[in-house]
Parts: sequence; structure tokens; C-alpha cells
Amino acid sequence: MTTTSERVAGSRARQASQRVSQSVFDGSRLRVVLLVDVYDGAQQQFLEAYEQLCNQVASVPGHVSDQLCQSIENPSQWLITSEWESAPPFLAWVNSEEHVAMVEPLHSCVRDTRSLRFHVVRETGGPAAAPDQAKRRLQTSPRIGDGVIRHALTFTVKPGSEEIVAKILADYASPEPQVDDTTRLCRTSLFMHGNRVVRAIEVRGDLLSALRHVSRQPEVRAVEEAINPHLEQDRDLNDPESARVFFTRAALPAVHHVTAERQDPQAERYALHYPTRPDRGMKLAELLARQDEAAADDPRSPVLRSTIFQRDDVVVRLIDVRGGLEAADPVQALGLSDPGQVAKLTTLQDDAAGASASKEGRLARFLELARMDLVTDRRSPDA
Repeated sequence: MTTTSERVAGSRARQASQRVSQSVFDGSRLRVVLLVDVYDGAQQQFLEAYEQLCNQVASVPGHVSDQLCQSIENPSQWLITSEWESAPPFLAWVNSEEHVAMVEPLHSCVRDTRSLRFHVVRETGGPAAAPDQAKRRLQTSPRIGDGVIRHALTFTVKPGSEEIVAKILADYASPEPQVDDTTRLCRTSLFMHGNRVVRAIEVRGDLLSALRHVSRQPEVRAVEEAINPHLEQDRDLNDPESARVFFTRAALPAVHHVTAERQDPQAERYALHYPTRPDRGMKLAELLARQDEAAADDPRSPVLRSTIFQRDDVVVRLIDVRGGLEAADPVQALGLSDPGQVAKLTTLQDDAAGASASKEGRLARFLELARMDLVTDRRSPDA
């Protein structure tokens, strides 16, 4: 018997839009799959580290259950699956400093890992399982994707080094876009806001393969080494553990993406950085996601494509705007229509001293404060 969830109240009850190719905000259950390759002879060490991790994660809000499986063909291959009430609590945990410390014991015995995250759309079970399954929320309908994976990295540089870093990041030669037969780099957009750097990438194929491909390119390696002295967080790219910790903390996952049916090849790309009040990052990202879904259905909206990236209290929104940002309605471009919402979720109002008293004037000032500086935006041929 196949069961589906009961309708969820509010925004989560709506059918998934075919224009929304990615979202963590539909309230359905999440299945996380972690593929692990353990060093030969380290299986017992790995098992002990997992038991410790399992006891800790059991108390994390939103965690439901997990399983540890070992390959019947290769004892070095393991599979960890976990179930979560929904995606937001999992992301809040996996992107936290607590998680970084919690998984540290695993790295000395693990050669490689790969994490996959899935919303549960349908499930099958016998009559005995039906009462429990009826209480669980499943994704109401499948989303229609565009075959592109979106991801970002963010880090901060030492104050005073912004111009130097921007020049380094703007002048490097683009890496070879073709990774392998199935993976290709499509676009890299790099922005700065004060001393924060955000590098957003679009990949067709396998994200992990693309990231590894880029990291091995001599021109990219030279850029990374050149900005090392300017980073606020020290790193040593020749030390695998140092590099792993840095890029783990720098990861800025895409939590929502929507594309309007109407498109314009001349649309311009912008990034907005929302300085978020403590512990309000996920709430802000969800509000922006709802606004962008509505905008995708509005033929008057100049925002033709939007991707929201969020980690802890870092929220960045990447938008493609028809006619340019200067000509756009600041309400539609900002993605927030109420100055009260802005004040509750962000510090933009704190920074907007002297702004016009009118609603439109304040929102225009907020948009100006959130706008990031474009460093480079590169598309691969035939992307």
C-alpha cells in the first residue's frame, strides 16, 4: 500500500510548482544517505566512532532514526542512512560548528564520503505500518528540475584587503569547463559585500566531481594560494584536514531555486546579502522563498530566476533581473515587501539611518545596502 501525507496547513499545503526545481521548505520528511569508504583495517575504529556519533545525534531536534550498513561485497564500503522530520532541522545541524566537532573522529578512519539528501515522495508498507506512516509528511508532488546543481562557497577576508582580493579573484584564467563525460561547469558568479566573498557555481552533472576538478586546476590553485594571506580563517591547502575544515565551514548550500516561465537572455545577474539577526537565517530564507515563488507567477516581476543560499545566519539571494536592478521595483527585487519584516529578520534597518520615511524609500535603501559587488560572472560555452 502506498501512503501519502496529510495536507499541511499554510504554505506547505500547496502543490509543488513545476517551476521550483529545488526547495527545502515543503515540510516533508528527509532521507539522508552517506556513502563511506573506510581505510583497510579501520573498520572497528569507524564503528566505535559511529556509535559515539549516533548517541550524540539522537538528541538533535528533528532527528527520527538512522541505520548503519556494511557492504556484503566490500567490507570497506559502508552506508549510513538517517531520517529527519524535515530538511531545515537537518541543515541547521549539519551546518553547525557542533557537527564539525562531532564528526571529527570519523576522518582519521575514512578515505572518502559522499552525502545525498532526498525528500520522501512516496513509500510502501504493510497494514501494520500504515497508522504510523499516515502521520508522516511526504512531498506532495515531484518537482521538475533543469538538470543544474547550484552551490556556493563563502568566506571572509581581513578588513582592508578587499580591493586586493577582488583583483586576485577577477583576474584568474577560467578552468576547463568539461569535467568528464557527464559533468560540466556551466557558470561561476563571484561577488563581495564588505569583506565577505561569495562564489556561486552552477554544474550540470555531479557537483562533487566538479568541485574536485576545479580544485586541481593550476590556475585555480594559484588564486587560492594568493588569497591565503588575506583570509580571516587560516588554512593550509597542503594539509587535507585543514582544507577540509575550511571548505566545510565555507559551504553555502542552495535551499531554494525557482525559474519563471518567461526568460530573457539579456537578464542581468545580481547577488543580495541579507545581514540576518541571530538565529533568524532559516526563517528569512523561507520567507524569501515564498516571495520568489509568488514572483515567478507574476508576469510583471522583473526577477526571472532566483536562488537562495543559506547557512546559519548567512543568507544570500542570487537573482537574474530583466532590465537591470536600477530599473526594478525595489520591493520585487529585495524579495521583502514589509519594512517590519525587514526589521524583525535583518539588521538592514539598523544600517539605513537617514533613509526616506516612506515605505518605498526605506525598501529602496535596504536594497542598496544588501546589494553585493560583482567581481566576475563567467559562463562556459554552450552552458
